[in-house]
Amino acid sequence: MSTQHEPDQRADDRLDPGLSAIMSERRLLLNLAYRLLGSLADAEDVVQETYARWYAMSRPEQEAIDSPGAWLTRVASRICLDQLRSARARRERYVGEWIPEPLPDHTEWVGGRSGGATGDPADRVTLDESVNMALLVVLDAMTPAERVAFILHDVFRYPFNEVAEIVGRTPAACRQLATSARRRVRAAQAPAAVTVRHAEVVRDFKQAWEAKDIDALIGLLDPQVVTIADGGGLASAEPRPVTGGERVAAYFVDLVDRVPGLTVLERTVNGQPGLVTQHDGVTVTVLAFDVAGEVIKHIWAVRNPEKLRPWPGAAKPAPSR
Repeated sequence: MSTQHEPDQRADDRLDPGLSAIMSERRLLLNLAYRLLGSLADAEDVVQETYARWYAMSRPEQEAIDSPGAWLTRVASRICLDQLRSARARRERYVGEWIPEPLPDHTEWVGGRSGGATGDPADRVTLDESVNMALLVVLDAMTPAERVAFILHDVFRYPFNEVAEIVGRTPAACRQLATSARRRVRAAQAPAAVTVRHAEVVRDFKQAWEAKDIDALIGLLDPQVVTIADGGGLASAEPRPVTGGERVAAYFVDLVDRVPGLTVLERTVNGQPGLVTQHDGVTVTVLAFDVAGEVIKHIWAVRNPEKLRPWPGAAKPAPSR
């Protein structure tokens, strides 16, 4: 919420003493919806729809709800579950590879659909191990029920009886769903590098990339490394994953040759060391890395400008017609 709305907010609080308590749930809802959907834009829509449903009720209906916060969480989770169930059809219409939306460090966050800066922490997603890009990619491969059960129970610590009300299954079934999801996570994730070494590997990759040193790049890449780029049909990107150390190294060196004047910056991406590229001061790519031991196993390059709007220097959206 922007500062110009604060006087109205205070007036609303006097008219509705419960408003502050209701609005204080916004950050939790945004964090929950982002982890469930992997899309900040979709998460914001879910939060707005959740509040719209709350205020569509009469005052007596609202007052009859013992725990408004729990009600908001249930509604937001069910909206997310519906979206996850329809995601397959939406992804089939998506141009190229789909990658979860990357998020910057809280010190760099740009909020609001207009791209204006905001100091409201309710407009930010908390960055921790549950939003690193590798985990979000694994979550995206789960069934909707698995993902919801895992996030609600393992990340947000909701008991299975409450998860069951949201998913529409028994607590025992939800326990099995979370166990299955946990198994998927363990199977897909190699032992992670410690943060310091992760940062060192990403920094070495940046320096080798800028120097166009293919041999150094190959030495930093797992032989089976996979690079996936997401342009969403709005920015140029490889239509299919690039695999193998030599091919990935050549791909990045060729990118520097094709885009002179590219600036590479070290930044935090979803809570982990990553890189951002800018051209003429405009953020054009955000890169997230999966580092295991001493090498990079996955690189995710998000170029879709609609997914870069929280980032400083992001291109402004085209005016609507």
